Amino acid sequence: MKKLFVFLSLSLLFINAISAQTTTVWVVRHAEKDKSNPQDNNPNLSDEGKIRTADLAKYLKKVKFDAAFATPTKRTHQTLDSLVIPKVIDYKDIKSLVDSIKTNYLGKTVIVAGHSNTVLEIIEALGGKRPKEELTDDDYDYIFELAVKEDKAKVKMDQYGRPHHL
Repeated sequence: MKKLFVFLSLSLLFINAISAQTTTVWVVRHAEKDKSNPQDNNPNLSDEGKIRTADLAKYLKKVKFDAAFATPTKRTHQTLDSLVIPKVIDYKDIKSLVDSIKTNYLGKTVIVAGHSNTVLEIIEALGGKRPKEELTDDDYDYIFELAVKEDKAKVKMDQYGRPHHL
């Protein structure tokens, strides 16, 4: 009986430790895209966007990522190319992204590259409060750090690289 009690006590401690872990999620919009061909639905990054990815790498140089998530577009993947990341995982919808992070990366550090119309929704889906009312199609320099614990997230907003709005 004593062994059973010890086993149950240790099991509860282990479950509490796992559920109390904080997952760090960085969320960034893809860098500037090449707009020279309006017919191209999947453009590469522009030269300015390539400079921004270097700025992103400089900003996050001390962060060790366990994984990254990007939509299946060239520009989101290219935004992450300058970072040292063991695995980049495509996501198509916010719900599956959040489920994957909470299930497979509990207590880890990940980065998500999204779009102007998804970044704030991702933050909310992870339990954070929207730090800005909206991101416009011209907002490329914001980065968000979330400390996600269960269904709540503390959100820090910052800017990196050359300010997009001069």
